[in-house]
Amino acid sequence: MKPNIIVFPGSNCDRDIFVAIKKTTGHVSKMIWHKDTSLDNPNLIVLPGGFSHGDYLRSGSIASRAPIMREVIAKALNGTPVLGICNGFQILTECELLPGVLMRNKKMNFICKYTYLISKHENKWNNKNSINKVISMPVAHHDGNYYANDQVIEKLNKDNRIAYQYCSDDGEINDANNINGSINNIAGIFNDKGNVLGMMPHPERAIDSSLGGKDGINFFKTFFEKLG
Repeated sequence: MKPNIIVFPGSNCDRDIFVAIKKTTGHVSKMIWHKDTSLDNPNLIVLPGGFSHGDYLRSGSIASRAPIMREVIAKALNGTPVLGICNGFQILTECELLPGVLMRNKKMNFICKYTYLISKHENKWNNKNSINKVISMPVAHHDGNYYANDQVIEKLNKDNRIAYQYCSDDGEINDANNINGSINNIAGIFNDKGNVLGMMPHPERAIDSSLGGKDGINFFKTFFEKLG
């Protein structure tokens, strides 16, 4: 089994995620073109960041209708782990594997910088050593403002499905540290089974101190260790 990375026209982080997974875990991913109709026995499916199809409609909306997405959805519903990063997160909401929407950033600007994040609960993607530990990963998005109605937010909170929240360097979650206007400072969420993760920050860009940080290393290592 191997990670499968879905490549859309406009993807610009597909090679980054390939390199990140190989460097941190030794796993060699298979690149899957969006027009393909089958996957290659994946133990992880990644929808990478970028601007799929130029984001000419809503971000991720065209990609969510790609032929390969039928198989991605089927695998996800059957329990295969799926990771959507940035544009990948947008695609996951567009195909309804995750609830809510990603809207234009509150100040209508493109944000590209390192930001602080915190995770409050152990899950399939992290471990107890990661809980309430502030980490830093870069973001690069124009449409990262997460929104869902009150009922969805209540359920996400109740079921511990908020994966990451934007915070200060000492873990404070408040409006001052909400970089894009996302409700409840949400930077990433899970589906109800916990096997689908959508997140706006880029762990694949945080695997080397020369690139600005290394917290992405533990993200990938922990996941694959838990995957077994």
